[in-house]
Amino acid sequence: NGSLGGVNAPTVFNAALNFEQFWDGRAHTLADQAGGPPLNPVEMASTSWEQIIGKLKADPKFTAMFLKVYPGGYSGETITDAIAEYEKTLLTPDSRFDLYLKGDSTALSAEELHGYELFKENRCATCHVGPLLGGQSFEYMGLAQDYFAARGEEMTEEDNGRFKQTQKAYDRHRFKVPGLRNVALTAPYYHDGTRQTLDEAVSDMAKYQVGKTLPESDVNDLTAFLETLTGKLNGRPLTDGSALN
Repeated sequence: NGSLGGVNAPTVFNAALNFEQFWDGRAHTLADQAGGPPLNPVEMASTSWEQIIGKLKADPKFTAMFLKVYPGGYSGETITDAIAEYEKTLLTPDSRFDLYLKGDSTALSAEELHGYELFKENRCATCHVGPLLGGQSFEYMGLAQDYFAARGEEMTEEDNGRFKQTQKAYDRHRFKVPGLRNVALTAPYYHDGTRQTLDEAVSDMAKYQVGKTLPESDVNDLTAFLETLTGKLNGRPLTDGSALN
């Protein structure tokens, strides 16, 4: 019905590598996460799993396929387990940065290599760690400057971040660090979706998290580096519209 959700939806590509799901970590597994959207009134707006199961049963071919894998039949648990198993296949390796790490010294340009050095120099790698370059911790939004005061918009429930789940003051405004793989394709940025371009997000991350105002040339090089993190799905570049087919 044209409704907007309360938070910027994270990508499901490489979600299997997250240590928790959702910005606030309220789902521990992919299956837990998959159970939310179908019953969310702003998203898929189903009223119950029984309603969903009724629609699935109307497809005899699909039902026969499903029963071969789940002999017990349809349930919220088996449906979300199936979705989770599919999402585990949505890994996107073989980015140009991966190739560089594997020893291809020609995979990155001088500009992109400088961006990689800036990424480390500005401590971006402190939080954007591991194979996903993130997704392994909850961190405070606005370490160096008050992001929410500068944003100038009314606070929302989603701005509470991890606090929503723990009710601990320490967790207010802490969010799961997003993974940076394919980040050039996943605008808008931040939990509130307020940054529309990657260079804007890079510049503001430096400002609010590190306390630096980066020169435009550094922002450009960091952005160029982040653009090398776009991977492939089943051997096809994600920029290829057929990658999901």
